[in-house]
Amino acid sequence: MADISDTVALGKVIRQARKQQSLTQEQLAALSGVGPRFLRELEHGKETSRIGLVFAVLNTLGLSVQITGRGGDI
Repeated sequence: MADISDTVALGKVIRQARKQQSLTQEQLAALSGVGPRFLRELEHGKETSRIGLVFAVLNTLGLSVQITGRGGDI
């Protein structure tokens, strides 16, 4: 499990999962229902408030999000 504390770290995880699944950015964007530009910016860590689109990409890659407090699960 990766420790995601900022948008750059999230972008790296998404890029790594995409490459492991042998998908191009264009393919993943189409499968996720997002634009290629959005996906490029997401992989490069651009801060965004389009959280719904982020979850669409994560779901397409079979990734999930777990929220924990600093002292453990909340």
